[in-house]
Amino acid sequence: MSENVVHLHKATDPPTADTAPTVLTVVPDAPPARPVPLWVRSGRAIKSGVTHESTRATVRAAARHGLYTFNGGRIVARRAWDGRTGSRYERMIRAAEAAGNLEAAEEWEERLQRFRAARHHRRMDLLHSPVDAAKGVAVGAGMSIGVLVALGVVMAISTGQVGDVITPLSATIDFIVLLIRIVQIVWGPALTIGPFLALLTLWSVGRKQHAAPAWALPANVRSGEGEPITPSIVVKALRDLGVPALRNAIKEMGDAGASMLGPITIAGCGVEVDVTLPSGVATNEVQNKRRKLAENLTRHEHEVFITIPQAARTVRLWIADSGALDEPIGPSPLVTDESLTADYTKGKAPWGQDLRGDAAALSLYQRHLLITGLSNQGKTAALRALALWACLDRRVEFRIADLKGAGDWAMFDGLATVLIQGPADEQVIEATEMVESLVEEMNRRIETRRRDPGAVFAPLIGIVDEAQVAFMCPVKDEDGRPYGGSKATSRYFMAVRKVHNQGRVVDVLLWEGTQDPTDQNLPKLVREGAHTRASLALGTESQARMALGDKAVDGGAAPHLLRQGLDKGTLVVASDGIEIPAGQASITVRTHYINDEAAVAVTDRAKALRDGVTTLHAIDRGEERDPLADIATVLGNDTRVRTQEVITRLAALNADAYAGWSFIDLKRVLDAAGAEPYKSDGRMVVGRDRVARALADRDAEGSASAE
Repeated sequence: MSENVVHLHKATDPPTADTAPTVLTVVPDAPPARPVPLWVRSGRAIKSGVTHESTRATVRAAARHGLYTFNGGRIVARRAWDGRTGSRYERMIRAAEAAGNLEAAEEWEERLQRFRAARHHRRMDLLHSPVDAAKGVAVGAGMSIGVLVALGVVMAISTGQVGDVITPLSATIDFIVLLIRIVQIVWGPALTIGPFLALLTLWSVGRKQHAAPAWALPANVRSGEGEPITPSIVVKALRDLGVPALRNAIKEMGDAGASMLGPITIAGCGVEVDVTLPSGVATNEVQNKRRKLAENLTRHEHEVFITIPQAARTVRLWIADSGALDEPIGPSPLVTDESLTADYTKGKAPWGQDLRGDAAALSLYQRHLLITGLSNQGKTAALRALALWACLDRRVEFRIADLKGAGDWAMFDGLATVLIQGPADEQVIEATEMVESLVEEMNRRIETRRRDPGAVFAPLIGIVDEAQVAFMCPVKDEDGRPYGGSKATSRYFMAVRKVHNQGRVVDVLLWEGTQDPTDQNLPKLVREGAHTRASLALGTESQARMALGDKAVDGGAAPHLLRQGLDKGTLVVASDGIEIPAGQASITVRTHYINDEAAVAVTDRAKALRDGVTTLHAIDRGEERDPLADIATVLGNDTRVRTQEVITRLAALNADAYAGWSFIDLKRVLDAAGAEPYKSDGRMVVGRDRVARALADRDAEGSASAE
């Protein structure tokens, strides 16, 4: 294809060397633009007009307001029909029969009979009413005329004019004529405006009831976000669950499907309602449709909780206000009230709030504890919050093994008698021996209780955070016994089982926190030994059953439906130590979060209640012991310590050497060193100064003999 080059310049200005011609490249083979047919342009214009948002909004508005009027007429007609007939009572009877409530059905049938009898009485009265009305009108007119004439006679006597006798009567006639004239004037416009007023009334009724399809409603009404929960909304949500038997039963009930519902009551940041299901509908059919039910109620799945109360064929729905569960619940009373104290025996730890917004408090008295959940969901914070309350009771002793080692329990240094921190095998070995020391102390207390049934012991709480590290540890001891595992040869497993079996009766308790429960990192016998079981967000229902047990999950507990990362600190708790609504097997608690700084402030208050506690950061094993030096070690900065407390501290220092010690063993060592125990306030104590002086004298004698 050849190109034509055209030189363009002004005719009066011949081209020069400084003036370059303008060059245009012309392609003669390029086809000319074809005009768009008229029918195509018309079609595009019509399509654009039809699909334009303003057109669609206009169509929706026209359909909406037209249907408001039409359906408003239906609603008014239905109300009038219900008021004039017994159809309302018949629907209630059918609803009661469908729900299997025969007593309610009989009561509604009696009401229907009374309504029919009263209606029959009114109709019979209508047969005699025309005659009675005529008689009443005649008597009334006669009396009125008589009164007017009498009034005229009085006026005539007063004025002396005979014509005044008919003045009141003529005035009354003139007034009646005026009223007739007013009616004649207004009647025409009223006939014209009346239908429009009637249509406006019907439109108003339809608009209030949103009596139009969802596509025609305004956007804010269609979304329903934050829509108040009413009986009709709940019934529609249940009807649309996709359960045929439930849908058919509600259809037979008509508008009286709300008879399935108990009162809708305000419960914290939401509402609560009991639903009695019709015959043929099981409670688990509704439980399994939680997401669909929530969406039918214009809520997110995490904003609807379904539990099973004691009543048969009944589910209890708790429906949160939209977005309410994403709001924080406020600080813990441990932080806001510096005067708060604790009583391990009779008190309850302020843990958080339930879904109703009421305070949720947990009793720790003689209850082993297990808290589990996915990583980074607030497990340590929830466990530590309970320990922070308990430490305000100066009687409580803590022995803590933090197998994460991130410093979450560092504030208990100087408060706990044992504090192990770290995830290595060495810390697992120390944690195992710490739990075994709990077993030794438990056995000693049981023996003491056998000799003295009235013996009372100070609470001893062992805490193992990230316990799955201990269960999964592959290390074996010198005898070939594994520290971890779930067999009878596992040292940690067997120590935990022994504490679970008998520890509570002598106030030796074990609290464990663990991640992502499985049969490998949380054996069945261990999790079932805990009296209080709590779970944060989990991944599967099978894990929820491991954490809380089948009974709680079958009763509606669903930690696997909590949102990972969004529901941090929200626990599902199964325990007799917390107040749970009647008929339920668990309760959902939103726990208070206590940060490290606030936790340090609480532990400082707890330390001020004590004379001083020496914290052991490692448990010695297998070394040659010096009993007198160990006694000085466990005394720490205390001026004097009860002999029984000294024995307890020695057992924590080295279970192999001191777990079996009694008062006689302690007295033997102290008497030999010249640091005999003595009485203070009626109790035998060991004096720090006496022990220090005995150690100094012994060292001086040793130096002299060496010389």
